[in-house]
Amino acid sequence: MLMKVADRIPVDNRLLAALPYVEFRRMQANLELVTLSFGEVLYEPGDRIKYVYFPNDVLVSLLTLVDRHLALEVGMVGWEGMVGVSFALRVGVTPFRALVQGAGTAMRMKAESFRKEFQLGLCLQREVHLYTHRLMAQLAQTAACNRFHFIEARLARWLLMTRDRVNSDHFHLTHEFLGDMLGVRRVGVTKAAHALKQRELIDYSRGNIAILDGPGLEGAACSCYEVDKNRYERQ
Repeated sequence: MLMKVADRIPVDNRLLAALPYVEFRRMQANLELVTLSFGEVLYEPGDRIKYVYFPNDVLVSLLTLVDRHLALEVGMVGWEGMVGVSFALRVGVTPFRALVQGAGTAMRMKAESFRKEFQLGLCLQREVHLYTHRLMAQLAQTAACNRFHFIEARLARWLLMTRDRVNSDHFHLTHEFLGDMLGVRRVGVTKAAHALKQRELIDYSRGNIAILDGPGLEGAACSCYEVDKNRYERQ
């Protein structure tokens, strides 16, 4: 989704786009456009945050690790926010693995430069605090969803959340990767994806997934999707 700040400067990231012209222009000199690849790890848990990222069309999964090798997705970040939000809370390390699950571009800024901008920019502070609140709510919703909802409904929700953040009905995701995201075995994801395919809501082949019927998939998703969607649509 293309959004713009005051002087018609195109900004794809929603958080940056919400800033007034003066604040954005001051930040712009320290923003670097980077291309992120599928499977790239931006942070590991406990890593010191050297950069913060403002996704344009890239999708980043936030994963928590169990027993040092089992990973479960607890949140995702797309064009609506930033990766490295802990730094805005004066915490220099990250609790998550930040994994690129949808290749694309992002605006990157050195952490120390972001700290200075954050101290100066009242509007930046407001937008980051608002986004942090929304992200915390998303993490809590995901935890409840993983506990109470069936795999098929959770998969539908996850695909829709992915679609909303990459602005596309087509993406590349293997069943093994989806299993890691949903915290279930690959066979569980395969059965759930097959059920959605049988209903002609999605199609998939060799890791390529296509949403064929968006409204139908929304009907198949658990209520958590609507909660997430409404949260980010509210200003």
